[in-house]
Amino acid sequence: MFSSNRERRVVPARAGATAAMVLLLSSKATVNVAADTMEKRSSTVKKYTLTKKKYMNEYKVMPGHTKKEHIISDRTHMQLKATELPAELNWADVKGKSLLTKNLNQHIPQYCGSCWAHGAISALSDRIKIARKGKSPDINLSVQHVLNCGGEVAGSCYGGSQSGAYQWIHDNGFVAYDSGNPYLACSSDSKNGICVHADFTCTAKNVARTCSTFPEMGGKCVGLTHFPNATIAEYGMVSGVEDMKKELMRGPLACGIDADNLRDYHKGVLDIPDGTRNINHVISVIGWGKTPEGKEYWIGRNSWGEYWGELGHFRIATGGSQAGIEDECSWAVPGSWTENNFPCEEDGTGCLEEGDQAGTPVLTNLVEKNVLKKNKVQAEQAQEEVYN
Repeated sequence: MFSSNRERRVVPARAGATAAMVLLLSSKATVNVAADTMEKRSSTVKKYTLTKKKYMNEYKVMPGHTKKEHIISDRTHMQLKATELPAELNWADVKGKSLLTKNLNQHIPQYCGSCWAHGAISALSDRIKIARKGKSPDINLSVQHVLNCGGEVAGSCYGGSQSGAYQWIHDNGFVAYDSGNPYLACSSDSKNGICVHADFTCTAKNVARTCSTFPEMGGKCVGLTHFPNATIAEYGMVSGVEDMKKELMRGPLACGIDADNLRDYHKGVLDIPDGTRNINHVISVIGWGKTPEGKEYWIGRNSWGEYWGELGHFRIATGGSQAGIEDECSWAVPGSWTENNFPCEEDGTGCLEEGDQAGTPVLTNLVEKNVLKKNKVQAEQAQEEVYN
């Protein structure tokens, strides 16, 4: 593993508010299904017949993934009663505003079985946006960084797990922003397509990099010594309708699912009580809602691009863990993220060091202590404001 937070000057991340419930807070969570997409589509419950071959199993627990949870807070939101939860919640539409980061597509520029990384990174990036109260620009974290460096714990293009991704980010100390390491659909063990023409091992250049100009003009790609990053303060698992809803009050989840049930999906609420439940894929759950007929459903966000489903989203009935969606969900609380400006020159050199913490490595244990104290206060304030 490339221990760059010790050997290189990682741009210090700002300690961030992590009790994302604060954002619901003014709204009693009277949020609805995204108005311009899902509301215009049929709310009719659909039943699908599967005709295609089984989906490749992209869910895999790696040998180094030894800890599915690292919890440091008292998680007071889990004490909420079912009657205190809102009837609907959708992080894509909070008072008409989306608090989600960009949609992702794991299948370009070529196929890579990295759904687990996309689901985990998507949910974590969303929680940072929620904690920042939708402040622009969005912080989009690097899936490729996890693929390049997290193979033994998190996974690769041949499968992995969302909880493994969270363990790796936490233990590594940070994950880079995707502006310095965009998704290329390759990992160090990839044997196909464009992957055989480049190095995807965990080197400095494969954590965060820039390229100055064409090689024939003397240019080269270099690993950055200063780059924005984010950390994880705590992470864990949740399952079952009620507990998933409680955790969703803080932000999206990364959940396992049987993708054989999704491949033919177009729109509407998927209702397959007799469907298979063999987890082979990971998606993000961003909320829940009800049809006009009263059928309750989860709102999921996939990593197959916006050409699929309801602009990349789908809905599936709650209860009974249809397609296994309620069996194994992971959550992560962001610890800190880079907000301060540490500008470098175009070729990645000559970085200015501004502020008292300039050039100081992000120390996860110190971040966690600060976050823990802040989380408790904010969780109490959030519940008082929303539920009283």
